[in-house]
Amino acid sequence: MTAPRAVPPPSPPSPDHDARRLGARLDTLRRHLDRLPRKAVRSPAEQSTARTLLADGRAAREEFLARHAPAVYARLTDDLRSPLRVAGLLAAAAEHYPGLVPGEAELAEDSGRAQRDKEGWEIDQGLFVGRVLDDPVSGRHLLHAMARPRERAERLLDEFRQQDTVDLGPVAVHHKNGVGYVVFQNHRYLNAEDDASNQALEIAVDLVLLDDRVDVGVLRGGVATHPKWAGRRVFGAGINLTHLRQGRISLVDFFLDREMGAVNKMYRGHPGDFTGEPEPRSLREKPWIAAVDSFAIGGGCQFLLVMDHVVAEHGSYVNLPAGREGIIPGCGVMRLPRFVGEAIARQAVLFSRDIPVDSPEGRMVVADTVPAQEMEAAVDRAVEGLRATGMSSVLANRRAMRIGGEPLDTFRTYMANYAREQAYCAYSQAVFDNLDRNWGR
Repeated sequence: MTAPRAVPPPSPPSPDHDARRLGARLDTLRRHLDRLPRKAVRSPAEQSTARTLLADGRAAREEFLARHAPAVYARLTDDLRSPLRVAGLLAAAAEHYPGLVPGEAELAEDSGRAQRDKEGWEIDQGLFVGRVLDDPVSGRHLLHAMARPRERAERLLDEFRQQDTVDLGPVAVHHKNGVGYVVFQNHRYLNAEDDASNQALEIAVDLVLLDDRVDVGVLRGGVATHPKWAGRRVFGAGINLTHLRQGRISLVDFFLDREMGAVNKMYRGHPGDFTGEPEPRSLREKPWIAAVDSFAIGGGCQFLLVMDHVVAEHGSYVNLPAGREGIIPGCGVMRLPRFVGEAIARQAVLFSRDIPVDSPEGRMVVADTVPAQEMEAAVDRAVEGLRATGMSSVLANRRAMRIGGEPLDTFRTYMANYAREQAYCAYSQAVFDNLDRNWGR
């Protein structure tokens, strides 16, 4: 008697097959949504209907991405041969997989609207990026693409070498005696951060890393012109909450670019060729010093957590007031507990606790506190201290500490969650209410 032949299991549906089904489903949901008035004038019942339609669409996208995110990413990047930044990746996804992420039309609809009046299409961008980062191969490749020098920085490199300075608007970068000084000068907003300042900061960081004359980077606020602080330096006032309320802070150009771009480049440098290794060596990496005058609020504090040395003016303070703002303070939630312990970090993040730099907790973040008139000398001493150690030793040790404290896959996993949760936070009722209550002026 012949044994029955085993029937092979059916092949799983291809990404293209599922993408067509997803596109048809999302098209139906979108037609229903388009029948409603725009968000700002919807009735409570219409708002409820819209939330249901949007939630159904997001659930369908998540189901598709849970099965196919690596295959989709491979297709969009020509099997990992084309490094795409987040913005380019999302544009390619919108073209090749209609409905999976918002296209130009959806983003244009929300452009110019106050944050609370936007439909929230950026949430779908966050879901997509989060799924890409969840996958080790795709996620490492995306982080590699985001850590490469920007084309504009490469175009400006000759100018920087010839003139020793480049003014990028909200940020300037200067070279002197082998030190690259990145200076915040967004004076109208006390160096608060927004899309434009973040893009300028990344170019400035790239120039410091690209210029072979530079061996140390220094981050500092310029002399303020704001009436209340005229003549004094301030380090940074965090995210520009006025711009966030007005709908002018982008998930891609600010929240994601900032963490995977400028901040990560200061922490890890520029990468070499993509190898897929969990902890690749950097092609260009330099130590960084921060000089804190007056305050380092929110994002300003986050910068300090990737520095190799922090000098601060007596009487200044740092904080991460995320509880008051309603958003996630970048990678500060991951990094601050390494400095001050989890209990104090929870107080800072959840209860907006200020940390004076002269306090015991402040000295866990800041290495040296000096009077205002001694700040330049303190920075110079830190530079010479690093040079005396020897740059090969400095770079080897900062890499060793990074591997022990925050391996690349830890960062990748954190950013996968951050991409999703920050998108939802930015469109939460809590953020709308906080902005209206505290920054509606």
